[in-house]
Amino acid sequence: MAQETVFSKILRREIPAQIIFESEKVLAFKDVNPQAPTHIVIIPKKPLRDVLEATVEDATLLGELVLAAADIARAVGIAQDGFRLVINTGAQAGQTVFHLHMHLLAGRALEWPPG
Repeated sequence: MAQETVFSKILRREIPAQIIFESEKVLAFKDVNPQAPTHIVIIPKKPLRDVLEATVEDATLLGELVLAAADIARAVGIAQDGFRLVINTGAQAGQTVFHLHMHLLAGRALEWPPG
């Protein structure tokens, strides 16, 4: 059984979120602690802890996350200027919610290396 997280509560609409995008398998919402002027969290509705828990059967779902990010970037007007997609895996990498998710960041110059 998957661990209960704030994201699973958002999926069940028990916690409010500013939803930006929703499909059958993906949900995206504004981050409550934004690290850039545009900071959107994109999650699979399937409860995967992280990238390491994903299997070959999840390949299409992982692709849908990236395609959703592109659709969102176009819809919110950041595609032209560019954006960054980040997936943290594990606490040392910065993952704080253990439900696979991707951050879409834009609206300012993003440095490299990132951290």
